[in-house]
Amino acid sequence: MSRRSILTSYSIFAAAFLSLSAAHAQKTYGPGVSDTEIKLGQSTPLSGPASAFGAGAGRAVVGYFNMLNEQGGINGRKISFTQLDNAYSAPKAIEQSRKLIEDVGVLAEVGTIGTVPNVAIQKFLNSKKVPQLFITAGGRRFNDPKQFPWTVPLYPDFETEGRVVAKYILKTKPDAKIGVLYQNDDFGKDYLKGLRAGLGAKANLITAEASYEIADPTIDSQIVQLKTAGIDTFIEQSSAKAAAQSIRKTHELDWHPLHIIGGSTASVETVLKPAGLDASRGLVTTQFLKQPGDPAWANDDEVKVYKDFLVKYAPSVNPDDYSVLVAYMNLNAQAAVLKKCGDQLTRENLIRQATSLHGERIPMMLPGVTISTTPEDYTPFKTLRIAVFDGTSWTLLGDPMTAD
Repeated sequence: MSRRSILTSYSIFAAAFLSLSAAHAQKTYGPGVSDTEIKLGQSTPLSGPASAFGAGAGRAVVGYFNMLNEQGGINGRKISFTQLDNAYSAPKAIEQSRKLIEDVGVLAEVGTIGTVPNVAIQKFLNSKKVPQLFITAGGRRFNDPKQFPWTVPLYPDFETEGRVVAKYILKTKPDAKIGVLYQNDDFGKDYLKGLRAGLGAKANLITAEASYEIADPTIDSQIVQLKTAGIDTFIEQSSAKAAAQSIRKTHELDWHPLHIIGGSTASVETVLKPAGLDASRGLVTTQFLKQPGDPAWANDDEVKVYKDFLVKYAPSVNPDDYSVLVAYMNLNAQAAVLKKCGDQLTRENLIRQATSLHGERIPMMLPGVTISTTPEDYTPFKTLRIAVFDGTSWTLLGDPMTAD
């Protein structure tokens, strides 16, 4: 064989080898992924004490993946989605996560709601190196890349929210006499911790505190206790039911402190209207998402798309259900990260993409609010907005505020 023939044969072999190598590099799959499918799963409280959160959001999640599949899926792959009921029970959540990994074979568990189930499954999923992707829980404990690198939150943590409120108080009412009502769990305690940290040397502005248990039928006595303490600034981190009760009771007592409520209870339709719009006038809150039931966003294009999606794919769901709104944001983020993965659909790359976000804006986020993550800091929201209720809708105040 001539030298020229040898070189030609070598070139053909090298080209074929490089072609095979490139093809291999183009597509790298983890568990639950093929050329046509991506398996994802979720356990959610379809029954039990938190079913009000899980049922509506759960239907929206199923509807969203149905919509994506009708549109061709993600990068040509359909989403095979499995949703299981965890009844907001820690043991049940672990059992369902085990099923999703061992029986269904999902690439990741996505969008799980609530502190209790997410705490329960965190160690298990991390031990299996399975992404616990974009969980809906605001506990600071979920931003721990060193100990739990496979757990990525997608919700403003309650400590950050408390810090932003503290910053607002120091700016607008530096001599406030603060009373705090908080739910006696991580939801309330993290917020209070952030509030104290944000006030810093002025933490002594907090002169009264009252807590309640999530199962308490009423919080009237706590409201009376705080009023009696002579505070002029009432800050609360409570559930939707407790917030509606406190707004109503404060109004009935003809008490008029500066009243700041948690962002998760700022829904005009599901909290303020039941409490009374007149009673809600002057409320202050933190926000990061547009409120679908707020007249301020009645003609907003993203709100219209959101409502149209629910009408078609989850018609029984209330668009003003806060858990549904948060789930919709979460789903858009999941789809964006999966798209970024391209053909490198491994668990490792999914986490890599989810923790390398730089100023990403997801549909329904307020102007000026974006999410960013790094491998060293998984906290997605660094900025929130302050808003005041005028009796009809929320009005954004000033510029976006950071917790720094």
